[in-house]
Amino acid sequence: MSKTLQLILLALFVSANAFAQRIDKDKIKALKIAHITEQMNLTEAEAQKFWPIYNANEDAEDKLKEQSTIRRKSINPDELSESEAKSLLLNMEKIEKQKVELHSKMLSELLDVLPAKKIIKLYQAERSFKQKLFEEYKKRHGGSKRNR
Repeated sequence: MSKTLQLILLALFVSANAFAQRIDKDKIKALKIAHITEQMNLTEAEAQKFWPIYNANEDAEDKLKEQSTIRRKSINPDELSESEAKSLLLNMEKIEKQKVELHSKMLSELLDVLPAKKIIKLYQAERSFKQKLFEEYKKRHGGSKRNR
């Protein structure tokens, strides 16, 4: 095969893989939305007020997680000086505080549009969705490790 054809095939493979991962994330997000909606039993009026607040919070949290992940993955702790390690820890703490602030802000905004009981149902729905994801992951990947 010519090098050009090999490069094209490689590019297609990488693109297809990235696209498939994006579809998985979109599918999981759609399943999460359906699960939360069902568990919270939102009225149409409540849903119209709830989802913009919830989605804005999720987007902001995702950005913080991405910042944290990129920074941690790019660093080898053995190669850090003590001051660099301390700076990294302080930055990690700052990100955690920002997550708490985001959560507090979302709770405050949700209390303006939903009864407190429904917000508690939200937390339960999020927890049960994560549990379902974990169980599905174990079902799909747990057996393959035992068979090795």
